[in-house]
Amino acid sequence: MLLYALMLFLHVMAVVVWVGGMWILHLAVRPAAVEVLQPAQRLPLMSAVLGRFLAWALLAVLVTLASGAAMMAGGGVRGLHPSVHLMALLGLVMALIFAWVRFAHYPRLKAAVAAQDWPGAGARLDGIRRLVGINLVLGVITIAVATLGRAF
Repeated sequence: MLLYALMLFLHVMAVVVWVGGMWILHLAVRPAAVEVLQPAQRLPLMSAVLGRFLAWALLAVLVTLASGAAMMAGGGVRGLHPSVHLMALLGLVMALIFAWVRFAHYPRLKAAVAAQDWPGAGARLDGIRRLVGINLVLGVITIAVATLGRAF
């Protein structure tokens, strides 16, 4: 029971870091930066903020996947409520989108910022923004499934 409680704690904390981080970046940091900074200041700032967030989010994604798998294995996958399977599927989709952002889009954003290619960096950041928006919606849906799913 203690091991399950520890896995649940780690799982919830990792989700808070991951989804909460996307929430604050998408709905507060980026809009504020667009409002008050020109591209030559905004894009390096957002690249630096994303770099820090993506490092923490990578840890959070790994902890979320590992703790979720441990909890599922402990309960026997066949005996789990369908909402748990849906939560796991959504989490895997989110992890793939995260990996796409982290390992494909973000390095291109960094390179464009380093080259002071503001239109290119802006386009890269906009692509990341769209993917983070999708992941944020999936994250909220996943939290809803996790908390409300057993009621159905």
